[in-house]
Amino acid sequence: MTKTLTAGLAGSLAAALSLLAAGASAQPKPEQPGMDKCYGVSLKGQNDCAAGPGTTCAGTSKTDYQGNAWKYVAKGTCATIATPKGNGSLTPKS
Repeated sequence: MTKTLTAGLAGSLAAALSLLAAGASAQPKPEQPGMDKCYGVSLKGQNDCAAGPGTTCAGTSKTDYQGNAWKYVAKGTCATIATPKGNGSLTPKS
C-alpha cells in the first residue's frame, strides 16, 4: 500500500469510530432514584435527554435552557430552579 492510501484508510477508520462513539453517548441517561426530569434548565449540550427534532438525545440540546430538553435534578427542586428563561418545569416548555 502507498503511504497516501494508508493514511486515507486510517483517517476513514478514525472518523467512523468517532461517529459510533458520538451515537453511543447520545442515549437517554438511565432513571435516577430521588431525581426528577426537569425541562428548561440545562446548558447547551448538557441535557440528559429529550431535545426535540434534529437531536438524538443526551448532550444534544442546541441552546441553553432549551424548553424541550431535560436534566435530572434533586426531587422537588425543579420548579425552584431559576434561569434567564424562567423556572424549570416537570413538563416540556415551548
